[in-house]
Amino acid sequence: MIEPLYNNFKDLLLLTSPIVFVSLIIIISFRLSYLYKNKIRIVLYKEIILFFFSFYALCLFQIVTSQDTQIGGSNFVPFKEIMRYELFSRLFIKNVIGNVLLFLPYGFFAGKYFSGKNKTITFFLILLASLSIEFTQLYIGRVFDVDDIILNVLGGMIGYLVYLFLEKIINFIPKALKSEKVLNIIFTGLLIIFLVVIVFLLI
Repeated sequence: MIEPLYNNFKDLLLLTSPIVFVSLIIIISFRLSYLYKNKIRIVLYKEIILFFFSFYALCLFQIVTSQDTQIGGSNFVPFKEIMRYELFSRLFIKNVIGNVLLFLPYGFFAGKYFSGKNKTITFFLILLASLSIEFTQLYIGRVFDVDDIILNVLGGMIGYLVYLFLEKIINFIPKALKSEKVLNIIFTGLLIIFLVVIVFLLI
């Protein structure tokens, strides 16, 4: 099960890397210029979290708009396509688990940046994003699949629950470990690990 997910992730990374790299350079340069112009103090760990969000959003855009055109009709019957795949087969992992994992970060970032602890707003944001993706794919020659929406929303809400869980854990962490200096070190380390992994996958 791990190997198909790894291969899918690597393929998607190779697909998205050119436009994501260029877009991130532009976003980072604009962000730094904005902070400098408005004399806003840079909080490193917050900027790193924003970098992760930007990276994810760009990858998501590329993934849902740049894949090959699919052959076949649209599906408006809930669970029709999900039930068609053999459990833990290659297609099940790619189309079912993949769609869940695809929106997991979206739910997390939706909670952090836009909705906080409001579950209704989070659900609406996730649903709106998934619907916009499906209708866009229909417009560009792919297919509309209601099962993708179900799986995306499920993944997004799981990501949102992860956000709420981490928020509760943070409340029990000593203040000394939540200082800006410590958080800067932690997130810088995470960023370095992330970049090393990305480079390794692209080589």
